Amino acid sequence: MAKNTVPEAKEALNRFKMEAASEVGVNLKQGYNGDLTSKQAGSIGGQMVNVMIPVRLVEITRPNRRGYGHCDHFTYEFSIAV
Repeated sequence: MAKNTVPEAKEALNRFKMEAASEVGVNLKQGYNGDLTSKQAGSIGGQMVNVMIPVRLVEITRPNRRGYGHCDHFTYEFSIAV
């Protein structure tokens, strides 16, 4: 298990985990949660990732290089991880 670089971060991560569990409807308790299903645990982690690394969409329209008066439409989907 990885160690937190900042000891105070442990409490903040625990609060964040509890909030994510609440948002996805999983009843998470303080301490051991070994009775959770894989689906429940995964939904908590997935919610945390969605909050930390949101997906962005950018739509671009540009003139078509081959046909006069035509346009190309592009949609780029990306995530920025910090």
